[in-house]
Amino acid sequence: MRGIISPKLVPLLEQANIAIAAAKATGQGFSAELVRQGLDNLSALMGSGPNIAIVKDTILASSSHNIPVRIYNPAPNEVLPVLLHFHGGGHMCGSADLYDPISRKLALATQAIVICVDYRLAPEYPYPAGLDDCQQVLERYQSLLTEMKYSDELYIAGDSAGGAICTSLVMNNSINEKTSDSIKIDKQILVYPSVDYTMASASIDENGQGFLLEKDKMHWYFQQYFQVSSLEQDEITQTKIVKASPLLGKFSANMPTTLVITAGCDPLRDEGVAYAKSLKEVGVNVEHHSFDGMTHAYMLLNDLVSDECQQTYQLIGQFVKAGINDQ
Repeated sequence: MRGIISPKLVPLLEQANIAIAAAKATGQGFSAELVRQGLDNLSALMGSGPNIAIVKDTILASSSHNIPVRIYNPAPNEVLPVLLHFHGGGHMCGSADLYDPISRKLALATQAIVICVDYRLAPEYPYPAGLDDCQQVLERYQSLLTEMKYSDELYIAGDSAGGAICTSLVMNNSINEKTSDSIKIDKQILVYPSVDYTMASASIDENGQGFLLEKDKMHWYFQQYFQVSSLEQDEITQTKIVKASPLLGKFSANMPTTLVITAGCDPLRDEGVAYAKSLKEVGVNVEHHSFDGMTHAYMLLNDLVSDECQQTYQLIGQFVKAGINDQ
């Protein structure tokens, strides 16, 4: 069923849809530069984040390159849990700078030390480069906190492609004997997550036009990420994409307690719902909330939908502090 948009977002969508139609009429294709600029333009609607006691840019050095991270500590005199934050952007866009207000609000809402990861992006660095960066931070994040007080409690959070990263890390580490015992993710926070690269959910077609995130752009994002000319190119490509899709992976009871937040007008709506259902079926505690009138990426539209954004942060804060209320 196609979503029913909130009146708060109608003017923005009208403008966006006129621009999209004009670009298609001129035959203007997608490019990394254009989609990155388009996402960055949303920063004007995000507002500024709250003051945080410590905000620190640093790097995690790997054998081949440095992984930039930004650390937010809201209460440096207290022993806090740690939250690894993976930003969205279709694996091609986004940055710690763009997501700075969200990272700040997450730090306050969860009372956790937030580490936002500036992982490598496609097409310059296709799959699995960015995911590998996030795995490195997951394994070694403690080395970034040598001067901070922190507990063993670990959360991960991500929206859209950041949700894909969270769920991929959970999928890969829960079945990997080398890391499943040494890495313990206590809670997972997913906001309109991308969890199925095959684009098979009904909402892809139902909401795939007119609601900011369009089906053809999603397809193009994934082509860049996997460096293929088509997602249906051949059996090898299909196998690779299926294997990379967290929704289509193996679920187990040792996966972390999870909060899933979906948007009713999002092409990714159904796969987020399906992911929550699959976790529940293997006995994982799951909390699911839907913001029915919202589009994909509504967290980047704070000035237009501030009430919904505030409710989202409240849900996240309640989730990490008070546990699970099964829906």
